Amino acid sequence: MLGSDMSMIPVALTIAGSDCSAGAGVQADLKTFQHFRVHGLTAVTCIVSETANVVRAVHPVPVEIVRDQITLLLESFPVAAIKTGMLFSAAHVTAVAKILGKFPEIPLVVDPVMIASTGAPLLEPDAMAAYRELLLPRARVITPNLPEAEALLGERIPDAGALESAARRLAGEFCTAVLLKGGHLEGADCLDLLADEGEVYRFSAARIAVAGSHGTGCTLSAAITAALSQGESLPKAVETAKIYLGETLRQSYLFQSPSGGVIHALNQGTAFCKNGT
Repeated sequence: MLGSDMSMIPVALTIAGSDCSAGAGVQADLKTFQHFRVHGLTAVTCIVSETANVVRAVHPVPVEIVRDQITLLLESFPVAAIKTGMLFSAAHVTAVAKILGKFPEIPLVVDPVMIASTGAPLLEPDAMAAYRELLLPRARVITPNLPEAEALLGERIPDAGALESAARRLAGEFCTAVLLKGGHLEGADCLDLLADEGEVYRFSAARIAVAGSHGTGCTLSAAITAALSQGESLPKAVETAKIYLGETLRQSYLFQSPSGGVIHALNQGTAFCKNGT
């Protein structure tokens, strides 16, 4: 591809951790961007020794290196949308928020990564205040799952009937759109709610029975970011991302581990079309 055609490819930036098993983090984001024909950029915040089954260690990247990655990329590329994933510490959150505050015209998707699917903590306790005060109010949309939303609200969300109230309260508190993911609730269907500019959009789909869900939050937020970089409205971007995530789950697969057991993986590749067929 040569000449003016190159400028037609949207550019999206992910600021997140590196997952060595490539199911989540910047690896999942890049595979998702590639699926949507978006040029993906990465600023790595942490190196995580993990698989879908275990988080062994988290190695934070020095804040000054994170800052340099982001600054260089924003100086060099026409970034059309940005997402954040695992930021780990208050210092990382503060540095990222300060830089992104200089680019309010670029839509920002914040996936407030706090706890791994294995239950391991991925956010230092003092980072929550920095998230709340500095980063979440800068977002176009935040994408908390149920435990993350409960941590932000300081109370439980007991059932599907409480989702709308919770989503509206979070949207009001942080002055941003909120995609509250209800997949942790029991039931045959999974319900996600988008609260955006006073409206609430419901996205319901049948629960897909898979062995694991490592990387679903990263994949969904990356797909939303990709769609926003292509100029889609936020409700349409969420709809597009939900279709894509459903396909990654339906076409997921398992590996036999040499040490015993199995490891589950989403299929974030291009084995299916953009419209989910």
